[in-house]
Amino acid sequence: MSPNRLPVLVGLIGAIALPLIARIDKKPLSELAVILNFKGLHSRASVSEMEREAGLIMRSSGVQVDWRLPGEQAFHYETLVIMTFRGSCSFGPPLRRSYEPGPYASTKITDGEVQPFGDVDCDRVVAAAGDAMAVDTDYFRGDQLVGRALGRVVAHELVHMLTRSNRHGVEGVAKASLSGRELIADSLALSSPDIERIRKELKEH
Repeated sequence: MSPNRLPVLVGLIGAIALPLIARIDKKPLSELAVILNFKGLHSRASVSEMEREAGLIMRSSGVQVDWRLPGEQAFHYETLVIMTFRGSCSFGPPLRRSYEPGPYASTKITDGEVQPFGDVDCDRVVAAAGDAMAVDTDYFRGDQLVGRALGRVVAHELVHMLTRSNRHGVEGVAKASLSGRELIADSLALSSPDIERIRKELKEH
């Protein structure tokens, strides 16, 4: 069977007024190595913020993320995934990029099984983030906000991989559709149900 793709849909879903939980337990953290495979231009500032944001989100579920580049040894980790980034992963001219509606990212599915391989469409993420930015207050920190957006997209895909499921959350970073504004907002956490889903899967495996 040819591989399917599990997308992060672009769009705006009405907010649900339920509390998000981003607490950190004192239990030992499960180690996850994420290999970053860039196929296009990328900003060091954006990548650093992406790592910080995704790492913080995943830590709330008891997962410690270690970021690696291709060729760096990562065999001793409990879980290993590969994220491939296509397009330009940096903020720059043209500030408002045109793009076709579609997924920010996808996770590979083969024969119904979620695989540890994800693809991120940086051009689409940067365009969505840029459209949500205010020229007078956000452009000066454009790379930081792009990194934040990328971190949330990566965290979304990691939830699919760690839970081995195509199921989406009802709220928070794991819900099916995220707007540009949500990608760059001050905070976007994992919901309590999604945290429990991840912890349950890690415990069973």
